[in-house]
Parts: sequence; structure tokens; C-alpha cells
Amino acid sequence: QVQLVESGGGLVQAGGSLRLSCAASTSIFSFDTMGWYRQVPGKQRELVATITRGGTSNYADSVKGRFTISREFVKKTVYLQMSSLKPEDTAVYYCNANYGATYWGQGTQVTVSS
Repeated sequence: QVQLVESGGGLVQAGGSLRLSCAASTSIFSFDTMGWYRQVPGKQRELVATITRGGTSNYADSVKGRFTISREFVKKTVYLQMSSLKPEDTAVYYCNANYGATYWGQGTQVTVSS
């Protein structure tokens, strides 16, 4: 059973930065893609950023130029560096991994105050 554990969320002022981490229980090279999604109450979960096994990244238009997804194979961890945060970035952020099946972490809350 694959486990994904997110950390790094918290409260930050607008314009600030946070780095989210997603630690996997298995080699992240096993996954076709890994990524970050976010969800606010009453809305659908939306893609934030993904990265393929080969290293190709993809971002939602709303975060391009502000967020960066990266990974460390040795640490089995994927990161989301978030800069120039806006109140509209407030959400629960979920780590996602895909290899045949789809796996989700438990989520970490990010709150950006204005």
C-alpha cells in the first residue's frame, strides 16, 4: 500500500512563501506522475502542478511563475515551492501519485491572509 504524507502547510501573509513536502512510502521513480492538487470547501479539487517520471512539469495557469514542483529521489519526496502567495491560494493541498492506480495524501492546509 502506497502512502503519501504531506507537510509544510500553515498560515502565511499574502506575498509570502511556503514549501510543501510529500513523502512517499516507496520509490517515487515508480510513479508515472506525481503532483499537487488543491481544494476549497464547496469546490472541486483542482490541479496545481504535476511532474512526470521523466521530469516534465505542468502547472495551472493561476500558479505559473509563482509555484515550482520538484523532487528528490533519494528522499522519496516531492516538493511544491510556493511564492508570492495570494489569498486565493488558500486551500487544502493534496499530494497525488499515479502508477496504475491513483494515490492521495491526507492533505495539508494552506491559509494565506490578506
